[in-house]
Amino acid sequence: MSRRKLRPEELDLWRKVADTAQPMHPDRPMPALPLTDKNPPKPTPRPVEKFDLGGRSTGNAPKHDVLPGLPERLAKAPVKMDRKAFGKLKRGKLVPEGKIDLHGKTLDQAHPALTAFILASHAAGKRLVLVVTGKGKDRDDGGPIPVRLGVLRHNVPHWLSVPPLAQVVLQVTEAHLKHGGGGAYYVYLRRHR
Repeated sequence: MSRRKLRPEELDLWRKVADTAQPMHPDRPMPALPLTDKNPPKPTPRPVEKFDLGGRSTGNAPKHDVLPGLPERLAKAPVKMDRKAFGKLKRGKLVPEGKIDLHGKTLDQAHPALTAFILASHAAGKRLVLVVTGKGKDRDDGGPIPVRLGVLRHNVPHWLSVPPLAQVVLQVTEAHLKHGGGGAYYVYLRRHR
């Protein structure tokens, strides 16, 4: 593999760095710097797009490759239950048979409480239950790592999708406004066998 020749500005920068460095082995001679190309390649200018003040953008904005928000992920989840019942569920026409409120609980308190509630509801033959998490408090202190709003709100769907609850949960979706909206989830359970 052949190496490219250094450009003059790269050589100047290297010389500045080399002049300030102390050699580890002063008795050894310094290696010679490679010579530069006589005609270094010129950078190609980027095409300038015409811009009118107040005009619309012609290009598409770059897409973010971050995890989409929780409502978008739940909305894109495949529907596993009956579509007609799912439509009624989304419109708030189905009445939940049970409810658990996780407000004010820590993760360590909420997880076992949710597990016990879902398994007991399934054993009792209930099909639709409501899990209220709340929307969460805004705790982002402006640090380098963003903090999501609502710790329970983001952990409950995950808990419902892993064992032991994954075997009894058929569908999880955000609740209708009259049942709590973004601060609650409908959990549709499988039939008890």
